[in-house]
Amino acid sequence: MTFRRTRCAHCRAKLDPERPGQIVHAECAADYAVAEREKAERAEAKKARAAAKVERAETRRRKERAKTTGQRKAEAQAAINKWIVHVRDKEQPCISCGRHHQGMYHAGHYRSRGSAPHLALDPRNLHKQCAPCNLHLHGNLIEYRRGLIERYGLAHVEALEADQEPRHLSPGDLDAIRNHYRKALKESKT
Repeated sequence: MTFRRTRCAHCRAKLDPERPGQIVHAECAADYAVAEREKAERAEAKKARAAAKVERAETRRRKERAKTTGQRKAEAQAAINKWIVHVRDKEQPCISCGRHHQGMYHAGHYRSRGSAPHLALDPRNLHKQCAPCNLHLHGNLIEYRRGLIERYGLAHVEALEADQEPRHLSPGDLDAIRNHYRKALKESKT
């Protein structure tokens, strides 16, 4: 009985099958088996990587849902602080002392987070401030106010000082603020 001529699945040379279902030469059979086993192992490893990726994504989603409001607020504050220092006020001197120097800069609050928590995430209340003014001089508020008046005018400062409107931010609002400023920071780096 003769079978249809085909090509060897391993070496791609012409093959005259001797039995039904033969797809490789007898001398290629061992190498073909090794190659197929390696191919199956690669496919299995690819499936395992895909499953691990899905697992990591699910873990990230679970951790995101489990965050407290305080954690979300801290992330939003960190994102807006970075944006203030590295994007908006990048070329500006310290709002309080007016110096450009090589030290570390912070995003200082004019009205502190303790006395005005509703303004903690308000960019009008945050400005680039050197570490000595922010930490050692406790914000250097008299000079901070002068710097704000020079930059924006007295009406802006008085409006900020008069703002007592409470803001109740939901976890979704805090996430939106965090994501907005992270995206803005990322876009400024491109």
